[in-house]
Amino acid sequence: MKFFPLVTAVLVTVILFFAVLQRDVLFDFAGRDTDAEAAPEGPAPQPQQTVAQTNSSTAEAGGIAVMARASVAQNIENAVLLRGQTEAARDVIVRAETSGTVVSEPLRKGARVDQGTLLCRLDPGTRGATLAEAEARLAEARARVPEAAARVAEAEARVHEAEINEVAASQLSEGGFASATRVANAEAALSSAKATLSAAKSGLESAGAGIRAAEATVDRAQDDLGKLDISAPFSGLLESDSAELGSLLQAGDPCATVIQLDPIKLVGFVPETQLGLIEVGANAGAQLASGEDLRGNVTFLARSADETTRTFRVEVTVPNPDWSLRDGQTAEIVITGGGMRAHLLPASSLTLDDRGVLGVRIIDAERRAQFAAVTVIRDTVNGVWVSGLPEAADVILIGQEYVTDGVPVVPSFEELSQ
Repeated sequence: MKFFPLVTAVLVTVILFFAVLQRDVLFDFAGRDTDAEAAPEGPAPQPQQTVAQTNSSTAEAGGIAVMARASVAQNIENAVLLRGQTEAARDVIVRAETSGTVVSEPLRKGARVDQGTLLCRLDPGTRGATLAEAEARLAEARARVPEAAARVAEAEARVHEAEINEVAASQLSEGGFASATRVANAEAALSSAKATLSAAKSGLESAGAGIRAAEATVDRAQDDLGKLDISAPFSGLLESDSAELGSLLQAGDPCATVIQLDPIKLVGFVPETQLGLIEVGANAGAQLASGEDLRGNVTFLARSADETTRTFRVEVTVPNPDWSLRDGQTAEIVITGGGMRAHLLPASSLTLDDRGVLGVRIIDAERRAQFAAVTVIRDTVNGVWVSGLPEAADVILIGQEYVTDGVPVVPSFEELSQ
C-alpha cells in the first residue's frame, strides 16, 4: 500500500536535484536537438549578464561602473522654521498698594487706556487727618530746636566762665593769695558747667531726631494718600474690568489687568541643533492661521533651555499699530539665518556607512570611491541641500551601494543644472 508514495517521493527528489543543482545538464538533455533545429542561421546570441556579473567584469577591467555628478557648492540662505504664537509685549495685573473702598466708576474690559489713566480710586478715610497730625508734630519738633540751641549756647558760656575762674584761682593759690578751698570750688564749677553743656548738646541732638521722625511720619502719610489713585503703568488695553464701585481692596488685591499690544511679540522655541543658525537682530517673518503675513526682527534668544523640552525661547518683535493682532494667535515663524555653502543632490544619493553615519560616496583624485559624511540642511522638491563636502566634489549618484572606500570606479558623469 505504501510502495507508490515512496516511488513518487524518490522521483520528485531526483527531479528537484536536476532542476536546482544540475539545471544545465537537464536543459541540455531535454532540449539539445530542439534548440539546434530552432536556432536560426548566424551568430549565436550572447547571454544577458547580471549587474553583479557586469560589475565583476568591469572590476577586472579596472573599476566598477558608476553614475556620478560633478557638484559645486552654492550659497544658500539658512532658515529656521518654528511654530509659535503671538504674545503681548507686556501683561501686568495692577494691584492696590493700600487698603480702601473703591469710590470711582469702573472701566470695562476692552477699553484703551493711556499711561497715567485712573483705573481705581480708593476712599481716603482718615488719612487726611493722619497727615495733618504728622505735620503738626513736625512743626512742634522744629520749634524745639531753637530752645535747645539756646541752652547749648548758655552752657558753653558757663563753661567758659568756669574755666576763667579756675585759672584765676590756681594762679592766686600759687602766690598765696587764695586758699586751696577756692581752687577746689573753681574746679568743681568747671566740671558742672561741662556736664550742663553735654546735656544741652544731647537735647539739641534729640530735637533734631524728633524733626527727622516727624518728617518720616509726614512722608508715610503723604505716600499712603498717593496710593489711593491707581493708574495705568503704560498705554494699552484693559483685559479685565477694573474693580467695581464700592468693593473693598486690600493691599495686593487686583484693580485691573492691562496688556500692551504695540509692539507685539512672536514666541517660539528652537531646538539646540538649530541654535547656531539664529542671531539677535536677524530678520524674521511669520504667517498667522488666518493667513496674515508679519515681518519683524529677533529681539531675544534664551541662554538657558527649557528643562522639559530642552529647547530655547526665541522672541520676534513685530509692530502692531492698529492693535489688530491679538495675544495667543498661532503663528508659523521663519527666521532667516546666515548664508552658507551647500551642495544640491538627489535624495537617492545619500547612504549610510557601517557605523550608521549619513553621507555620500565621492570619487577622489585617483578615481577611487570614498565615503564623506554630510549634514542635511534643507529638503526641497529638487533634492536635498547638504553640507560637509569640499567646494567641488564628484558625487556618485548610482552605484554607491556596490562600492566601498578605496574601490576603483569608472564614472559616467551626468551634468545637471542645480
